[in-house]
Amino acid sequence: MVERTGHALFVREFFRHPVRTASLVPSSSALAARMAARVPATGDPVVVELGPGTGAFTGALQERLGGRGRHVAIDLNPRMTGHLARRFPRVEVVEDSADALPRILAERGTGPADLVVSGLPFTVFEGGERPLVDTIASVLAPGGAYTQFSYSWTRWAAPARRQRARVRAAFTGVETGRTVWRNFPPAFVYVATGPVSPAALPAPAAAVGGVAEIVGVGGA
Repeated sequence: MVERTGHALFVREFFRHPVRTASLVPSSSALAARMAARVPATGDPVVVELGPGTGAFTGALQERLGGRGRHVAIDLNPRMTGHLARRFPRVEVVEDSADALPRILAERGTGPADLVVSGLPFTVFEGGERPLVDTIASVLAPGGAYTQFSYSWTRWAAPARRQRARVRAAFTGVETGRTVWRNFPPAFVYVATGPVSPAALPAPAAAVGGVAEIVGVGGA
């Protein structure tokens, strides 16, 4: 029932905000597994999820974490964040812009992120005073990783090419994975490591487990 409700919500939000949502259907479990593959297997990692939507990647990330560390999910859409907080009570759900990522982590005392997973479409990366890729790099630990997916059919479009150029400028290593054909539309994942300007956030505070929070109740 939760999955069916989430799918219906995803479709409704696509028609409300097609530029922000980017696809008519949520990502597949096969793509989610690729996106979550870089969650550290040990310790208490800090994982940040941008544009989680109804939780296609959130579930895979939570499974990989297994109750460890911190998982902060950031989305501007209050309908999405409300659904996500109810579905994943262990996730710290924040209604805010991805551009506010350094402030959000500083307020929570998480310290640098070990992994940033982005489900945001490339159109979102085009605005803002500072390139979002640079913001992501600035909150990562030196050994952290940033994973982003892109639809195969848009791979050579201008926004995708600009995005790849920005990623290569902000990171020393970028790996492109094989096409995930079991996703609609087919997609691929790239993993960026070695942030050129790694995080200078405060040391981690005590973890706050089992709490999901929603910031704001305004409409999108």
